[in-house]
Amino acid sequence: MKKILILVLFVMSFGEFYAQNPNLGSAGAQFLQIPVGARAEAMGGAVIGLIDDASSIFWNPAGIVKVNNVQAHFSYMNWFDLFDFNSASIVYNAGDLGTFGASMVLFTTGEMEITTEEYPNGTGRFFDAGDLALGVSYARYLTDRFNVGVTIKYIRQQIWNESASGFAFDIGTQYRLDFQNLTIAMAMTNFGADLQFDGPDLDFTYRKDNAFPLSRLVPSRLSTEEYPLPLNFQVGIAVDIFEYDFVKMRGAIDVTHPNDNAERAQFGTEFSFFDRFFVRAGYKYNYDDQDFSFGAGANVPLGSTAVYFDYAYSVYDILPSVHRISVNLSF
Repeated sequence: MKKILILVLFVMSFGEFYAQNPNLGSAGAQFLQIPVGARAEAMGGAVIGLIDDASSIFWNPAGIVKVNNVQAHFSYMNWFDLFDFNSASIVYNAGDLGTFGASMVLFTTGEMEITTEEYPNGTGRFFDAGDLALGVSYARYLTDRFNVGVTIKYIRQQIWNESASGFAFDIGTQYRLDFQNLTIAMAMTNFGADLQFDGPDLDFTYRKDNAFPLSRLVPSRLSTEEYPLPLNFQVGIAVDIFEYDFVKMRGAIDVTHPNDNAERAQFGTEFSFFDRFFVRAGYKYNYDDQDFSFGAGANVPLGSTAVYFDYAYSVYDILPSVHRISVNLSF
Protein backbone atom coordinates (compact mmCIF):
# COMPACT_ATOMS: atom_id res chain seq x y z
CA MET A 1 0.00 0.00 0.00
CA LYS A 2 2.90 2.36 0.72
CA LYS A 3 4.25 1.85 -2.80
CA ILE A 4 0.83 2.52 -4.30
CA LEU A 5 0.50 5.75 -2.29
CA ILE A 6 3.91 6.92 -3.53
CA LEU A 7 2.89 6.19 -7.12
CA VAL A 8 -0.37 8.14 -6.72
CA LEU A 9 1.47 11.16 -5.32
CA PHE A 10 3.94 10.97 -8.20
CA VAL A 11 1.12 10.96 -10.74
CA MET A 12 -0.56 13.96 -9.13
CA SER A 13 2.62 16.01 -9.28
CA PHE A 14 3.72 14.81 -12.70
CA GLY A 15 2.17 17.67 -14.69
CA GLU A 16 3.75 20.37 -12.52
CA PHE A 17 7.30 19.28 -13.35
CA TYR A 18 6.61 19.09 -17.09
CA ALA A 19 4.17 21.91 -17.63
CA GLN A 20 5.86 23.19 -20.80
CA ASN A 21 6.60 21.43 -24.07
CA PRO A 22 8.54 23.03 -26.94
CA ASN A 23 6.60 20.94 -29.48
CA LEU A 24 3.12 22.20 -28.59
CA GLY A 25 0.78 21.85 -31.56
CA SER A 26 3.45 20.35 -33.83
CA ALA A 27 1.74 17.05 -34.74
CA GLY A 28 -0.98 16.45 -37.30
CA ALA A 29 -3.66 13.76 -37.68
CA GLN A 30 -5.22 14.97 -34.45
CA PHE A 31 -8.30 12.80 -34.97
CA LEU A 32 -6.15 9.91 -33.69
CA GLN A 33 -6.19 11.53 -30.24
CA ILE A 34 -9.98 11.83 -29.96
CA PRO A 35 -11.14 9.37 -27.26
CA VAL A 36 -12.96 6.35 -28.65
CA GLY A 37 -15.81 4.66 -26.80
CA ALA A 38 -18.26 5.89 -24.20
CA ARG A 39 -16.96 3.72 -21.36
CA ALA A 40 -13.37 4.91 -21.72
CA GLU A 41 -14.27 8.59 -22.03
CA ALA A 42 -16.67 8.42 -19.08
CA MET A 43 -13.66 7.37 -16.97
CA GLY A 44 -11.58 10.26 -18.24
CA GLY A 45 -9.45 8.04 -20.49
CA ALA A 46 -7.84 6.30 -17.49
CA VAL A 47 -8.47 2.83 -18.88
CA ILE A 48 -5.35 1.20 -20.30
CA GLY A 49 -5.03 -1.00 -17.21
CA LEU A 50 -8.64 -2.17 -16.97
CA ILE A 51 -10.00 -2.09 -20.52
CA ASP A 52 -11.00 -5.58 -21.56
CA ASP A 53 -13.43 -5.43 -24.47
CA ALA A 54 -13.36 -4.84 -28.23
CA SER A 55 -12.70 -1.12 -27.73
CA SER A 56 -9.28 -2.06 -26.26
CA ILE A 57 -7.92 -1.85 -29.79
CA PHE A 58 -8.14 1.94 -29.63
CA TRP A 59 -6.50 2.30 -26.20
CA ASN A 60 -4.33 -0.71 -25.40
CA PRO A 61 -4.37 -3.65 -27.84
CA ALA A 62 -3.17 -5.98 -25.07
CA GLY A 63 -6.65 -5.82 -23.53
CA ILE A 64 -8.38 -7.71 -26.35
CA VAL A 65 -7.07 -11.03 -24.93
CA LYS A 66 -9.82 -10.77 -22.30
CA VAL A 67 -12.58 -11.10 -24.89
CA ASN A 68 -13.96 -14.62 -24.41
CA ASN A 69 -15.08 -15.48 -27.93
CA VAL A 70 -16.22 -12.84 -30.45
CA GLN A 71 -17.10 -9.24 -29.64
CA ALA A 72 -17.95 -6.23 -31.81
CA HIS A 73 -17.83 -2.58 -30.79
CA PHE A 74 -19.62 0.41 -32.35
CA SER A 75 -19.37 4.03 -31.21
CA TYR A 76 -20.70 7.37 -32.44
CA MET A 77 -20.53 11.01 -31.42
CA ASN A 78 -21.03 14.44 -32.95
CA TRP A 79 -17.79 16.30 -32.28
CA PHE A 80 -18.54 19.90 -31.22
CA ASP A 81 -21.62 19.97 -33.46
CA LEU A 82 -19.34 20.09 -36.50
CA PHE A 83 -17.96 16.62 -37.24
CA ASP A 84 -19.19 13.03 -37.17
CA PHE A 85 -16.94 10.55 -35.41
CA ASN A 86 -17.63 6.85 -35.99
CA SER A 87 -15.60 3.88 -34.81
CA ALA A 88 -16.01 0.13 -35.02
CA SER A 89 -13.97 -2.93 -34.12
CA ILE A 90 -14.32 -6.69 -33.99
CA VAL A 91 -12.27 -9.13 -31.93
CA TYR A 92 -11.94 -12.91 -32.15
CA ASN A 93 -10.26 -15.02 -29.47
CA ALA A 94 -8.59 -18.00 -31.14
CA GLY A 95 -7.44 -19.67 -27.92
CA ASP A 96 -3.81 -20.75 -27.91
CA LEU A 97 -3.24 -18.98 -31.23
CA GLY A 98 -3.94 -15.62 -29.62
CA THR A 99 -6.58 -12.96 -30.17
CA PHE A 100 -7.15 -11.15 -33.47
CA GLY A 101 -8.91 -7.87 -34.14
CA ALA A 102 -9.78 -5.31 -36.79
CA SER A 103 -10.81 -1.69 -36.34
CA MET A 104 -11.93 1.44 -38.15
CA VAL A 105 -12.14 5.13 -37.23
CA LEU A 106 -13.95 7.55 -39.55
CA PHE A 107 -13.92 11.32 -38.89
CA THR A 108 -15.92 13.34 -41.42
CA THR A 109 -17.63 16.65 -42.04
CA GLY A 110 -20.30 17.69 -44.48
CA GLU A 111 -19.73 19.62 -47.68
CA MET A 112 -18.78 23.30 -47.41
CA GLU A 113 -18.96 25.93 -50.12
CA ILE A 114 -15.68 27.23 -51.52
CA THR A 115 -15.06 30.97 -51.07
CA THR A 116 -12.36 33.17 -52.56
CA GLU A 117 -11.33 36.80 -52.31
CA GLU A 118 -13.30 37.55 -55.48
CA TYR A 119 -16.32 35.49 -54.30
CA PRO A 120 -16.51 35.80 -50.50
CA ASN A 121 -20.13 34.64 -50.51
CA GLY A 122 -19.33 31.41 -52.33
CA THR A 123 -18.33 30.16 -55.74
CA GLY A 124 -21.03 27.54 -56.17
CA ARG A 125 -18.49 24.75 -55.78
CA PHE A 126 -18.17 22.60 -52.68
CA PHE A 127 -15.46 20.62 -50.90
CA ASP A 128 -15.37 18.13 -48.03
CA ALA A 129 -12.79 16.67 -45.67
CA GLY A 130 -12.35 13.42 -43.79
CA ASP A 131 -9.91 11.22 -41.90
CA LEU A 132 -9.69 7.44 -41.84
CA ALA A 133 -7.77 4.87 -39.78
CA LEU A 134 -7.95 1.13 -40.47
CA GLY A 135 -6.16 -1.31 -38.18
CA VAL A 136 -5.47 -4.99 -37.59
CA SER A 137 -4.46 -6.19 -34.14
CA TYR A 138 -2.98 -9.24 -32.44
CA ALA A 139 -2.57 -10.00 -28.74
CA ARG A 140 -1.80 -12.95 -26.49
CA TYR A 141 -0.83 -13.95 -22.98
CA LEU A 142 2.90 -14.44 -22.50
CA THR A 143 2.24 -15.70 -18.95
CA ASP A 144 -0.96 -16.10 -16.96
CA ARG A 145 -0.45 -12.55 -15.65
CA PHE A 146 1.22 -10.71 -18.53
CA ASN A 147 -0.40 -9.97 -21.90
CA VAL A 148 0.86 -7.94 -24.83
CA GLY A 149 -0.75 -6.64 -28.02
CA VAL A 150 0.12 -4.76 -31.19
CA THR A 151 -1.87 -2.91 -33.86
CA ILE A 152 -0.81 -1.98 -37.38
CA LYS A 153 -2.96 0.72 -38.90
CA TYR A 154 -3.32 2.61 -42.15
CA ILE A 155 -3.99 6.34 -41.77
CA ARG A 156 -5.39 8.66 -44.43
CA GLN A 157 -6.32 12.34 -44.29
CA GLN A 158 -8.13 14.11 -47.11
CA ILE A 159 -9.31 17.62 -47.82
CA TRP A 160 -10.88 18.25 -51.22
CA ASN A 161 -8.45 16.79 -53.79
CA GLU A 162 -5.41 16.62 -51.49
CA SER A 163 -4.59 13.69 -49.24
CA ALA A 164 -1.87 12.26 -47.01
CA SER A 165 -1.48 8.63 -45.95
CA GLY A 166 0.87 6.33 -44.10
CA PHE A 167 1.17 3.51 -41.57
CA ALA A 168 1.59 3.51 -37.81
CA PHE A 169 1.90 1.05 -34.92
CA ASP A 170 0.34 0.76 -31.48
CA ILE A 171 1.77 -1.53 -28.81
CA GLY A 172 0.57 -2.21 -25.28
CA THR A 173 1.02 -4.43 -22.23
CA GLN A 174 -0.90 -5.33 -19.08
CA TYR A 175 0.59 -7.00 -16.00
CA ARG A 176 -1.73 -8.18 -13.24
CA LEU A 177 -0.67 -8.62 -9.60
CA ASP A 178 -2.32 -10.59 -6.80
CA PHE A 179 -3.42 -7.59 -4.74
CA GLN A 180 -6.99 -6.50 -5.63
CA ASN A 181 -6.45 -7.30 -9.33
CA LEU A 182 -3.92 -4.49 -9.44
CA THR A 183 -2.86 -4.08 -13.07
CA ILE A 184 0.10 -2.10 -14.36
CA ALA A 185 -0.21 -1.16 -18.03
CA MET A 186 1.68 0.62 -20.79
CA ALA A 187 0.59 1.74 -24.25
CA MET A 188 2.41 3.53 -27.06
CA THR A 189 0.19 4.71 -29.90
CA ASN A 190 0.66 6.29 -33.35
CA PHE A 191 4.31 5.38 -33.86
CA GLY A 192 5.03 5.94 -37.55
CA ALA A 193 6.67 8.02 -40.25
CA ASP A 194 5.71 11.61 -41.04
CA LEU A 195 2.83 12.33 -43.43
CA GLN A 196 2.73 14.82 -46.30
CA PHE A 197 -0.21 16.16 -48.29
CA ASP A 198 -0.19 15.78 -52.06
CA GLY A 199 -2.73 16.26 -54.84
CA PRO A 200 -3.59 17.89 -58.18
CA ASP A 201 -4.51 21.27 -56.67
CA LEU A 202 -0.84 21.84 -55.88
CA ASP A 203 -0.02 22.13 -59.59
CA PHE A 204 0.24 25.57 -61.21
CA THR A 205 2.02 27.37 -64.06
CA TYR A 206 4.74 29.92 -63.42
CA ARG A 207 6.07 32.75 -65.61
CA LYS A 208 9.65 33.52 -64.59
CA ASP A 209 9.72 37.12 -65.88
CA ASN A 210 6.50 39.11 -66.20
CA ALA A 211 8.39 41.77 -68.20
CA PHE A 212 8.31 39.37 -71.14
CA PRO A 213 4.65 38.32 -71.56
CA LEU A 214 5.57 36.03 -74.44
CA SER A 215 8.00 34.06 -72.27
CA ARG A 216 7.23 30.43 -71.74
CA LEU A 217 4.98 29.29 -68.88
CA VAL A 218 6.72 26.69 -66.71
CA PRO A 219 4.69 23.84 -65.15
CA SER A 220 5.31 24.04 -61.39
CA ARG A 221 4.17 22.42 -58.18
CA LEU A 222 3.76 23.59 -54.61
CA SER A 223 5.58 21.55 -51.97
CA THR A 224 3.87 20.86 -48.64
CA GLU A 225 5.73 20.29 -45.39
CA GLU A 226 5.86 16.89 -43.72
CA TYR A 227 4.23 16.61 -40.31
CA PRO A 228 4.58 14.00 -37.54
CA LEU A 229 1.85 11.78 -36.15
CA PRO A 230 0.62 12.43 -32.58
CA LEU A 231 2.85 9.89 -30.84
CA ASN A 232 1.60 9.19 -27.33
CA PHE A 233 3.11 7.18 -24.48
CA GLN A 234 0.78 6.23 -21.64
CA VAL A 235 1.30 4.32 -18.39
CA GLY A 236 -1.34 3.49 -15.84
CA ILE A 237 -2.59 1.40 -12.94
CA ALA A 238 -6.03 -0.05 -12.28
CA VAL A 239 -7.29 -1.69 -9.09
CA ASP A 240 -10.43 -3.13 -7.53
CA ILE A 241 -11.09 -0.67 -4.69
CA PHE A 242 -13.81 -2.68 -2.98
CA GLU A 243 -16.48 -5.32 -3.58
CA TYR A 244 -19.44 -5.77 -1.29
CA ASP A 245 -22.35 -8.06 -2.14
CA PHE A 246 -23.66 -6.77 -5.47
CA VAL A 247 -21.58 -3.56 -5.61
CA LYS A 248 -18.06 -3.27 -6.98
CA MET A 249 -15.85 -0.24 -7.40
CA ARG A 250 -12.81 0.02 -9.65
CA GLY A 251 -10.36 2.88 -9.99
CA ALA A 252 -7.60 3.83 -12.42
CA ILE A 253 -4.88 6.42 -12.84
CA ASP A 254 -3.07 7.03 -16.15
CA VAL A 255 -0.28 9.42 -17.07
CA THR A 256 0.32 10.37 -20.71
CA HIS A 257 3.33 11.84 -22.49
CA PRO A 258 2.37 13.17 -25.96
CA ASN A 259 4.96 14.42 -28.43
CA ASP A 260 3.02 17.63 -29.09
CA ASN A 261 1.70 18.75 -25.74
CA ALA A 262 2.34 18.89 -22.02
CA GLU A 263 2.22 15.78 -19.85
CA ARG A 264 -1.23 14.94 -18.54
CA ALA A 265 -2.94 12.71 -16.00
CA GLN A 266 -6.32 11.00 -16.03
CA PHE A 267 -8.33 9.64 -13.10
CA GLY A 268 -11.33 7.36 -13.48
CA THR A 269 -13.69 5.24 -11.43
CA GLU A 270 -16.45 2.77 -12.20
CA PHE A 271 -19.23 1.43 -9.96
CA SER A 272 -20.98 -1.75 -11.03
CA PHE A 273 -24.25 -3.09 -9.61
CA PHE A 274 -25.03 -6.78 -10.06
CA ASP A 275 -22.51 -6.67 -12.95
CA ARG A 276 -25.41 -5.32 -15.00
CA PHE A 277 -25.53 -1.57 -14.36
CA PHE A 278 -22.57 0.83 -14.29
CA VAL A 279 -21.93 4.41 -13.21
CA ARG A 280 -18.67 6.09 -14.19
CA ALA A 281 -16.81 9.35 -13.67
CA GLY A 282 -13.45 10.75 -14.75
CA TYR A 283 -11.18 13.72 -14.24
CA LYS A 284 -8.52 15.00 -16.65
CA TYR A 285 -5.60 16.94 -15.21
CA ASN A 286 -3.58 19.52 -17.17
CA TYR A 287 -5.92 19.57 -20.15
CA ASP A 288 -6.61 22.94 -21.75
CA ASP A 289 -10.39 22.89 -21.99
CA GLN A 290 -11.73 19.79 -20.27
CA ASP A 291 -11.82 18.54 -16.69
CA PHE A 292 -14.74 16.20 -16.01
CA SER A 293 -16.61 13.43 -17.77
CA PHE A 294 -19.47 11.21 -16.64
CA GLY A 295 -21.31 8.20 -17.93
CA ALA A 296 -23.40 5.11 -17.37
CA GLY A 297 -23.89 1.71 -18.90
CA ALA A 298 -25.89 -1.49 -18.82
CA ASN A 299 -25.72 -4.94 -20.34
CA VAL A 300 -28.52 -7.28 -21.34
CA PRO A 301 -27.95 -11.04 -21.75
CA LEU A 302 -29.81 -12.61 -24.66
CA GLY A 303 -29.12 -16.32 -24.49
CA SER A 304 -25.52 -16.87 -25.54
CA THR A 305 -25.29 -13.23 -26.65
CA ALA A 306 -24.85 -10.11 -24.52
CA VAL A 307 -25.49 -6.50 -25.52
CA TYR A 308 -23.66 -3.67 -23.74
CA PHE A 309 -24.92 -0.08 -23.92
CA ASP A 310 -22.70 2.80 -22.76
CA TYR A 311 -23.11 6.56 -22.64
CA ALA A 312 -20.64 9.35 -21.82
CA TYR A 313 -21.00 13.08 -21.30
CA SER A 314 -17.86 15.25 -21.63
CA VAL A 315 -17.86 18.74 -20.13
CA TYR A 316 -15.78 21.43 -21.87
CA ASP A 317 -15.00 24.92 -20.61
CA ILE A 318 -15.63 26.86 -23.85
CA LEU A 319 -16.51 24.35 -26.55
CA PRO A 320 -19.87 22.54 -26.66
CA SER A 321 -20.29 19.48 -24.47
CA VAL A 322 -20.01 16.13 -26.23
CA HIS A 323 -22.30 13.10 -25.97
CA ARG A 324 -21.00 9.62 -26.86
CA ILE A 325 -22.88 6.36 -27.31
CA SER A 326 -21.38 2.91 -27.71
CA VAL A 327 -22.72 -0.58 -28.24
CA ASN A 328 -20.82 -3.83 -27.69
CA LEU A 329 -22.10 -7.20 -28.91
CA SER A 330 -20.59 -10.35 -27.37
CA PHE A 331 -21.19 -13.72 -29.02
